Amino acid sequence: MTEKLNGTDRDAALAPLLDAGWKLDPERDALTRTFRFDSFVEAFGWMTRVAIWAEKLNHHPEWTNVYRSVDVTLTTHDAGGLTALDIRLAQKMDALAGG
Repeated sequence: MTEKLNGTDRDAALAPLLDAGWKLDPERDALTRTFRFDSFVEAFGWMTRVAIWAEKLNHHPEWTNVYRSVDVTLTTHDAGGLTALDIRLAQKMDALAGG
């Protein structure tokens, strides 16, 4: 099991993501972000690329898609909050979105 992030390691890992537009949901100890694309096809294509990485990492997001927007929540349920897996998947999502 991956361990929950704490202390300065957590702060250092979160800082660039928060600067990039991710938000912290303190009630769930989760990261959230809405990605917006030019069309439904672009949003769905991005979700497909992310799904391949999520499967490789064995770490799957909570997400919803409405037309060209994708709302994402990342947390590691087994650890009870944010872990290195959430950070890694958030970074990959940003990279795949071009940000």
